[in-house]
Amino acid sequence: MFDAMPTGSLVQIAVCIGLTAAVGLATWLTIRRSAHDGSSKDVYLAGGKLSWLFVAGSITLTNLSTDQLVGMNGNQMALLAWWEICGFVGLMILAFVFVPIYYRNNCTTVTQLLEKRYGGRSIRTLISALFLAGNVLIYLPAALYSGSLFMRALFGEGVPLLAFAGVLAVISAAYTIFGGLRAVAVMDTWSGIGILGLAMLIVVLGLAAVDWDIVSGVPAERISMIGGPDSPIPWQTLLTGMIFIQIFYWSTNQNLTQKAMAAPTIREAQKGVLVAAVIRILIVPPIVVIPGIVAFKLFGQVGDNAYGMLVADILPPWLSGAFAAMVAAAVITTFSAVLNSSVALYAVDFHEQFIGEVKDHWKLSAAVSSLLAVVAIMLVPMYQSATSIINLLQQLNGLLSMPILSAFIAGLLFRGVQAPAAIAGVVWGVALYGLFTFWLQPQGIIALHYIHFMVVTLVTSVAAALAVNRFVLGGRAEFAPRAALAGQA
Repeated sequence: MFDAMPTGSLVQIAVCIGLTAAVGLATWLTIRRSAHDGSSKDVYLAGGKLSWLFVAGSITLTNLSTDQLVGMNGNQMALLAWWEICGFVGLMILAFVFVPIYYRNNCTTVTQLLEKRYGGRSIRTLISALFLAGNVLIYLPAALYSGSLFMRALFGEGVPLLAFAGVLAVISAAYTIFGGLRAVAVMDTWSGIGILGLAMLIVVLGLAAVDWDIVSGVPAERISMIGGPDSPIPWQTLLTGMIFIQIFYWSTNQNLTQKAMAAPTIREAQKGVLVAAVIRILIVPPIVVIPGIVAFKLFGQVGDNAYGMLVADILPPWLSGAFAAMVAAAVITTFSAVLNSSVALYAVDFHEQFIGEVKDHWKLSAAVSSLLAVVAIMLVPMYQSATSIINLLQQLNGLLSMPILSAFIAGLLFRGVQAPAAIAGVVWGVALYGLFTFWLQPQGIIALHYIHFMVVTLVTSVAAALAVNRFVLGGRAEFAPRAALAGQA
């Protein structure tokens, strides 16, 4: 069977393997002299020594995986660029609002901030459990699925999806186990330079393939930036739920904020976040929408297969193999970053609190990372029936994002809210959004777009927390945002 493989495929595979190994070698050469002490800060925050370059690279590549390249291009419309454009605002809020708060409170996980604000451990445990559930059920398997889908579209349908998923998961887990966040951040940066450059090349070559015309023959709704009521992003949602989604994702999500907390100083962290924001607004929008529109002109409506089909069509075998290596690196870095943050949440928020002191976080990381990688592979088939992977992910994220954000808002903007009240607000939000997603909207009882409903979930969750605090627990909440910004409890 191997001898019958086309020469182009052999070249693709050889280049892909060679470049993947080269990125691994470059990462090892960069971190090999780093001292390790097995502490939580060493494993999960790179010893607090990430420079702005690696902070920016890690934030960019943790986000820019095949979820964006495959999923957003799979919509084959310009409208999806709003996710990335609005991400610029989210990163600004992270840099100038949340980074100083996390550093002043000496946080390893974002949940530690909640414990300090509420003065109670219970809310920290609940939010950490929700983050872990989201990582295990949504982020990890979705990253493997979208990456495997791209690889299969590029190399052919003969290889099972789970085979690609298994290879990507094993390599990802190895980075987390042997290098921790330091290795993940360095690999993110080196591979990020390559993938952003090649992604822009795909844009240029794709436009050339359609004579620089992505307008003629394409329905107006696919090139419009103003979404109608039935589009993935109705324009009104930019004024409602979109900004809160970005605040949650970039500023209170452990998977992303962990990178910003790994710099030696606030200023160094802010420099890295600002560079990531510039990349987000200038480079990312075109690479996640233009190839999809070009693919529509060339192949028609092909959904999440659009990006892989375009790359296979316009690149010579050796260069498509190079791009496959960079996409594999994007999946690996995203997967390993989420693995590392998941282990951090488990180790700091659960193991040390309920089981005992962790003497060597490297050993614990190895065991937990291996277990989570296996679970993620097993969950990959769950996403194969999705019409659009990116739209499914955004909708599922609402189950956790707005309830979790309500706990941060109630804790940071108000003083005197007790932990049980915040828990009540979170439970209300999860239940309400779940009811909407799985019953009220499918049955046509509420026709509101899910991004709009996220605002309803957030506002009512905060209101529920304040109501329980006042009428059940007898407390009085004081609106005091300045205290939060100053890092005061």
